[in-house]
Amino acid sequence: MTRILLLSDTHGYMNETILQRASEVDQVWHAGDIGNLSVTDALRGVAPVTAVYGNIDGADIRGEFPLNQNFTCDGIRVLMTHIGGYPGRYLPTLRQQIRDLSPEVVICGHSHILKVQRDQKHQHIHLNPGAIGIHGFHQVRTMLRFSIDKGKLLDMEVLEYKR
Repeated sequence: MTRILLLSDTHGYMNETILQRASEVDQVWHAGDIGNLSVTDALRGVAPVTAVYGNIDGADIRGEFPLNQNFTCDGIRVLMTHIGGYPGRYLPTLRQQIRDLSPEVVICGHSHILKVQRDQKHQHIHLNPGAIGIHGFHQVRTMLRFSIDKGKLLDMEVLEYKR
């Protein structure tokens, strides 16, 4: 079993609560708009990090992290990007990747809107962890925590924090 903390849109923000939650899992996945490499450096201090860059991220972050991540974790194929849309409204490039790669989990950030949704057409779970940073319109900061065990997503939790 692999325990995951999924976050996005830190916009350079990090605090002890985020680091504490990261220390409780096996891996941290960051869906872009990192804002500063100090964010991923701090997270790497407590857990391995898989990340993609977002639209606000500069050349330093883009040099370290790709636009898309396509990987397998404990039997689940994952496709992660920052800007991709959501079921029924995916960007054409992501829609094509979904067709080509057949992931079981598709992760996007960017919207600052928490979303966990089954995509019936493409047969996957769509996850957007919302935003954990303090910049943006969102009133509640959110992350997702879950486990993957032998090809199954388990124990999905929404972690919510006031701004």
